[in-house]
Amino acid sequence: MALFSRNLGIDLGTERVRIAEGDQVLLDEPTLVAVAVAERRMVAAGAEAAEMEGRAPDVYEVIRPLQNGVVAYYELTEKLLHILLRKAGGGSWLFRPKVMITVPYGVTSVERRAVHEAALQAGSSEVYLLPTPLASALGADLPVGSPAGNMIVNIGSGTTQAAVIAMYGVVSAETLRKGGRALDEALITYVRRKYGLVIGQPTAEQVKIKIGAAVPLDEEMSAEVQGQDQVTGLPREITLTTSEVVEALEAPLGEMIEAVRLAMEKTPPELAADVIDRGIALCGGSALLRGLDRLMTKELGVPAYLVDNPQTAAALGAARGLEQFAILRRHLVPL
Repeated sequence: MALFSRNLGIDLGTERVRIAEGDQVLLDEPTLVAVAVAERRMVAAGAEAAEMEGRAPDVYEVIRPLQNGVVAYYELTEKLLHILLRKAGGGSWLFRPKVMITVPYGVTSVERRAVHEAALQAGSSEVYLLPTPLASALGADLPVGSPAGNMIVNIGSGTTQAAVIAMYGVVSAETLRKGGRALDEALITYVRRKYGLVIGQPTAEQVKIKIGAAVPLDEEMSAEVQGQDQVTGLPREITLTTSEVVEALEAPLGEMIEAVRLAMEKTPPELAADVIDRGIALCGGSALLRGLDRLMTKELGVPAYLVDNPQTAAALGAARGLEQFAILRRHLVPL
């Protein structure tokens, strides 16, 4: 019932925060806060702060309180979580919720304590931390309880995490503190060097979504891109094609694939054989890039495929983690 305490799974990402309960995503909002610069006071959070990004006057600053999957601004993260938890519950519960939060595999003790304390101060009664790859595998319905190896790669905005999971635990893993935003930055650099045009991160992200790909496509797409001329400072428009985006993203995608390769190299031979048979499951918002599964299959020699719910798998898995707490408790991230 809504009046009583709930079990909530939270995927606390660099780009977005998703809160789930059971098999339902209750909330999906940008990981953004807007601050009044003079008073250092938060004036908006989530979707409201996103509307101010790039448009607000200098008296306001829009900040991402998480960087590369970990807390960069503790107090702002706490306030953001407080507001979003109230939104998710409609302010209607009598008791504080119990939450399971995803954290990147391999976070330091300082980083994980920051997440734990921020969630407690935001109004949670109990807070548990679950490695993002394990949460993603649970949310994607992989058979993680079996002794066979299951490989999952979560490519978010700030991190790329590859892990082999068996018997509800992470057997081998590798975390790269780069993700979708690194792709955006690579595209920004490419356009500046080739065309002398300066574009912002939101524009680069829209181009990536509209025509971006990891491999050349059978049908070439194009998009008009507006920016600021590097020499004159005046607005100018160019046309970008999919093949140009593929070229721009080659280096950061290579780093991500190398992280997956490193995780596979750490995997025991028996489990590695399972991965070859079962393939590599891809999730996370940046895994939606066209042809990424084909590129990974080609480079690693192991079939890769996109899960059915790539963007919400981690949040749903965190919620399921609370339902299976007795089994998972020994695999939680220690504080």
